[in-house]
Amino acid sequence: MPELCVYGSEFVAAAAGLCVVKTAMFKHVFLTGPPGVGKTTLVQKACEALVSSGVGLEGFYTEEVREGGRRVGFDVVTLTGERGHLSRIREGAGASHDRREYMVGQYVVDLPSFENLALPLFRHTGAADGGSRKVFVIDEIGKMELFSQSFIRAVRQTLDSSSCTILGTIPVPKGKPLGLVEEVRSRRDVKVFSVSKENRNILLQDILTTLQECLKHGSQNQ
Repeated sequence: MPELCVYGSEFVAAAAGLCVVKTAMFKHVFLTGPPGVGKTTLVQKACEALVSSGVGLEGFYTEEVREGGRRVGFDVVTLTGERGHLSRIREGAGASHDRREYMVGQYVVDLPSFENLALPLFRHTGAADGGSRKVFVIDEIGKMELFSQSFIRAVRQTLDSSSCTILGTIPVPKGKPLGLVEEVRSRRDVKVFSVSKENRNILLQDILTTLQECLKHGSQNQ
């Protein structure tokens, strides 16, 4: 009868002197947690460390926009520093009659601005430099971004792609489930880290180690 050995997360079945290793091969890393817990800060710190180690990066993150100490919306910011509106608080009563408004709470989502800035980034995911895999940053897959069907398609294609590893963020479950968010959460090739105020200062190294493993396994399978 084969001997079953456990080494960390690896299960090794030894039979007739041969070892077959079965491991959970993660391709992507996502962070989840409540708003304001520090997910974007962790993503930015991870990006700084990856750049220092020579890893190619592409993608975007979201950033609060404040005026006079009051949050008035969110911007999309690419890793190269380009910036565009994601949403703003609607000033005044009544909806715009020029085009359909996409609302999340008190915020009006600027879908054209988001798509014009974010969607072109996905076209570069297959362009690896020198055969090395890239990390593609998606911060975040949330209610505002999911108004875009083109964004949903692009994320799914990138998740299934063999050319890059995603470092992304998703919200915690609340209210009606978000289809793509639950798809990401349930994928066997996605490692999800839950960020809290208690662990956010010690997660960075675990995130980086997992990303390096994703990149290494992905390069071997290309």
